[in-house]
Amino acid sequence: MWLWRVRFGISTLAGMAVPVALRGKLFRARDAIDAGLLRPDHLRTRAWRRVFRGVYADAALTMTHATRCSAAIALLLPDGAVIAGRSAAVMHGVSLGGLALPVEALTPGTTLRYRAGGLVVHRGTLAPVDRIPVKGLPVTSLERTCWDLAQWLDIVEAVVWIDRILTLGRTTTADLARYLDQRRQETVRGVRRFERAVSLVDARSESQQESRLRVRLTLAGLPPPEVQFTILDDSGRFVARVDLAWPELRIAVEYDGLWHVGSASQMHTDRRRLNALAGVGWIVLHVTSPRLQDDFDAVVIEIRTAMRRRR
Repeated sequence: MWLWRVRFGISTLAGMAVPVALRGKLFRARDAIDAGLLRPDHLRTRAWRRVFRGVYADAALTMTHATRCSAAIALLLPDGAVIAGRSAAVMHGVSLGGLALPVEALTPGTTLRYRAGGLVVHRGTLAPVDRIPVKGLPVTSLERTCWDLAQWLDIVEAVVWIDRILTLGRTTTADLARYLDQRRQETVRGVRRFERAVSLVDARSESQQESRLRVRLTLAGLPPPEVQFTILDDSGRFVARVDLAWPELRIAVEYDGLWHVGSASQMHTDRRRLNALAGVGWIVLHVTSPRLQDDFDAVVIEIRTAMRRRR
């Protein structure tokens, strides 16, 4: 049996014979079955990984979001389709979403050749300049990706993703403003949504939660805060850098993630920093993930109260 597998180019993985033609590959199940490479029951073994309904991969193949995008373009989507939205952002280098993120694509066609769970397909027009190759796949440009994010996501999440795109350093708010002007001239729908998103983005934001906090505070009616603001004492010496700040009122807001919980040395550093900020007259309010999610109205009230006292 071993000699037979070697002679016919077949290796074993998890007890399943893996044909050479499928090693490290993505494939449609029906194609592999019709070619006599597999039987339907073979696909239920650990030798294969299901990518989409009817689409599988050799389990030895490292699965990433880019891999899933490749499968969608090669095996599911019609000609002319491009990777778009959050998937395009990931392809450009944004580290959000993970494997659970659905693959998003844009197609100019009116019908799809295939539908599958984990794949979201939008329809719309695409100018040639909006389509670029990234890692061998057709992907929307950075500016077009930001446009689509503003159309397809709620305003807070759209800004979160666009903030992360801006941190890549390959497009700027000025570039987005120019793209906005181009779309205005084309009199297309969606200009107002994009304009609103662009007015809220900030490349200085250092995490998605900081972006969510900043945008939600602004949408709640608070004055837009400064981002990653550096605080100095009266002698011009560095005291601290805070996530969000209203410098004229000496009020700062910090987002506390899980990294703030831990060692005694971290607690010592945090307390020393807070004492230094209090020493130069700053009020520092802290927002945790549970409060951002479930107690946000109370957070806004606390900030408004601090502002009233300072005024």
